[in-house]
Amino acid sequence: MLSVVNADGSTPNGSLIDEIVREGARRMLAAALEAEVNAYIAELADQRDEDGRRLVVRNGYHQPRQVTTAAGTVEVKAPRVNDKRVDEATGERKRFASAILPPWCRKSPKISEVLPLLYLHGLSSGDFVPALEQFLGSSAGLSPATVTRLTQQWQADHQAFGERDLSATDYVYVWADGIHLRIRLSQAKSCVLVVMGVRADGTKELIAMADGYRESAESWADLLRDAARRGMRAPVLAVGDGALGFWKALAEVFPDARHQRCWVHKTANVLNALPTSAQPGARKALQDIYNAEDREHAVKAVAAFDKTYGVKWPKAARKITDDVDELLAFYDFPAEHWIHLRTTNPIESTFATVRLRTKVTKGAGSATAALAMVFKLVESAQARWRAVNAPHLVALVRAGARFERGHLVERPKAHAA
Repeated sequence: MLSVVNADGSTPNGSLIDEIVREGARRMLAAALEAEVNAYIAELADQRDEDGRRLVVRNGYHQPRQVTTAAGTVEVKAPRVNDKRVDEATGERKRFASAILPPWCRKSPKISEVLPLLYLHGLSSGDFVPALEQFLGSSAGLSPATVTRLTQQWQADHQAFGERDLSATDYVYVWADGIHLRIRLSQAKSCVLVVMGVRADGTKELIAMADGYRESAESWADLLRDAARRGMRAPVLAVGDGALGFWKALAEVFPDARHQRCWVHKTANVLNALPTSAQPGARKALQDIYNAEDREHAVKAVAAFDKTYGVKWPKAARKITDDVDELLAFYDFPAEHWIHLRTTNPIESTFATVRLRTKVTKGAGSATAALAMVFKLVESAQARWRAVNAPHLVALVRAGARFERGHLVERPKAHAA
């Protein structure tokens, strides 16, 4: 029910529009929970005891509870289900479990994303309560003590992530990049070293994340050695910027992995070596290389670029001609994967939002806490990452299948039709 509106349009619980949004959210959530329970009961309507009575029926409502959502804090009364069925394997009573509102849920995943952002913005645990009251209209369930426990849990989650066993997961492709964020790290001018990968089923996953120096081979080697120690297998192809110390480290730790230079970084490097007047034409010529229909046409486009720009600007041309093998490696893989393998965009796109939201002072928390908050933001984003195109081809790549012009020409024996 909405509150009485004051002359200035405000209400005892905030503005009228905020109350309308919260009330709408409450009603929609209630309707969704009712529909979920009704569907569950209808599906099991034929389940009856010896007397013909239904084994699964409605049984009133649970006690009201406050749930913090992106629309604010709303009161929820979840329908209760009386399920008299018995699990034959365990002998225990079966229970209805809501997928919309689990019994333990007190805040939505969106709120879980907001909290790390607030922390990264430099808010102390005592500042969360007034900040969330302004944003949500309530801070129910988010006291300073609760937030302190959450930040401690996030740090523990990040530590567990960095110690997990990798032997059961096969990363066929990996992307690597060093991301500079305005957060407090252990050393001046250090950045967040990030490695993401594509599993054999085509899904993307964060592999490792630590602070270090972008151009330092030793920083990257520490990260890769640790991953190898925990069971990580050498990827088939690694993608990254040519300026990274990652490549020397990769050759040491995973010497069998092939190299692919990121075309976004390479394009920026080439254009920086050219006068402004030549940049539009050069950009188009570079696009002709990495958008070519196959390697053969790409090689011809490289020659054309060298012919056009090599005489006047040999330094810019050599940035392409000296790295041809690493720039065109993606052409040896499935055409459906080319768009994923040309650049480090999976990392860049993920950290674009994080970078915009981490404009904090150096005094905002410890390096350990700041890195844990970045990890939680990436973890939240990971749930929305899409698999690569044609995910079924990733396992074939790992098995050694051969592709020409982007098409499968030779299956490995184990995968032969």
